[in-house]
Amino acid sequence: MKILIIVPVLLFFACTQQPQEKIDGEWIKGTKQEKIHTIEKQFRGFDNTMVEIGYRYQELYWAGKDENWDYATYQIEKMKLTIENGLERRPKRAKSADHFLKSVLPEMLKSVQQRDTVIFNENFDMLTANCINCHSMEKVPYFTVKKPIYRQSPIRK
Repeated sequence: MKILIIVPVLLFFACTQQPQEKIDGEWIKGTKQEKIHTIEKQFRGFDNTMVEIGYRYQELYWAGKDENWDYATYQIEKMKLTIENGLERRPKRAKSADHFLKSVLPEMLKSVQQRDTVIFNENFDMLTANCINCHSMEKVPYFTVKKPIYRQSPIRK
């Protein structure tokens, strides 16, 4: 009697199972593992993170100069998110990033919330010093950070 129940159930499940459709993109091809490897390779490591941080660092500087405090807040929030996303790809950078996430960026945010250019400039100097220190910790001391001289973005207050 059990066999009469089990066989139809197994046949039902066997008939409803559809074969996995193989999906390749234009340039992402191969096994699932190979595709994951290709995607990870395209996201790369922390270097792309630092490109975005460099952009946001400049935008933060000019936002402070313009007293565009909402835009400055936005840049700090995006810097935090960018570092956190970068750490997903490169968790070995967590030790260096920890101080930045827990101390440096929150202090920078406080100065922006005070809407005081003198305090902003002092904290921006502290931010810059911490960038340089972090690069030394990561054994790339030749990545020297300095305040921007020329504005590249069209964003203005």
